[in-house]
Amino acid sequence: MPKAARVTGWGKYLPSRVVTNHELEDTLDTTDEWIRTRTGIKERRLAASHETTSSMATMAASQALASAGMEPQDLDLVLVATCTPEHLLPASASVVQNALGARRAAAFDLNAACSGFVYALATAYQFIAAGNFENILVVGSEIYSRILNWKDRSTSILFGDGAGAVLLQAQDGEPGLLSFILGSDGSRANLLYVPGPAGATEAGRNGFYLSMKGAEVFKFAVKAMCQASRKAVEAANLSLSDIELVIPHQANYRISQAAAHSLGIPLERFFSNVERYGNTSSASIPIALCEALEEGRVRPGDHLLMVGFGGGLSWGALVWKW
Repeated sequence: MPKAARVTGWGKYLPSRVVTNHELEDTLDTTDEWIRTRTGIKERRLAASHETTSSMATMAASQALASAGMEPQDLDLVLVATCTPEHLLPASASVVQNALGARRAAAFDLNAACSGFVYALATAYQFIAAGNFENILVVGSEIYSRILNWKDRSTSILFGDGAGAVLLQAQDGEPGLLSFILGSDGSRANLLYVPGPAGATEAGRNGFYLSMKGAEVFKFAVKAMCQASRKAVEAANLSLSDIELVIPHQANYRISQAAAHSLGIPLERFFSNVERYGNTSSASIPIALCEALEEGRVRPGDHLLMVGFGGGLSWGALVWKW
């Protein structure tokens, strides 16, 4: 019989530098009101020059381990979801593994853009269900500030840096993960992408900056979020009314508003912190989960719906019984 798993620890890390919309007014043709009304974002965090994706991931991971009372040497796997690693190789997860002192753990990165944490959590759960591992650290960590063209108003206002982590441990009894849905439409990859070093010609012209067709991505996000959520809830043999809290990818408050309306779920059941951090990509859901727990928004037995969407174009949703 497949093993179950539960989340026993969690942690987050946000850089100390806060950049408000008013600060962006000094360098961009924009205003605080324009940004807030279109995105819900008021400020975001930016990593310091000495900080990296793996150093932030290590901070969040250390908190998760401490909250669970687990020693790093007991970890079987370190899995980092990121699309902004500081190295092409080694994996950021390997750097985190070493920094933590998790000497016997395997380590690898997973890149599904902003859907990455949902993909990573589902992947980690499969290792436990199969009986291969018992203790897995799942981290989402991103430094988007280093892949943004800060002269581009359409993208630079949206993103921020941060990291979030959870510890999964094998357990007997009811499974924590009730269902998951993962998907991708590579035919629309050009709507949201960052060129890499193997695309030297393109990078030479435009730099290694994020490119996004915002209006098209917005429409995709609302549709994908609603479809994946319905499928995941149905696969869990639940109804949308059974979901106590939705923890969506924090990309744009208007996306959450549209999804809540379409799904018929009260907006107050959608957790949101996008106003403080902007879009932190694969880090946004674990950061939001940590804050929901800190605020007492999650109770034992609650059904959580986590749903992400992003480059790929990718999407993922899962239902977790806490």
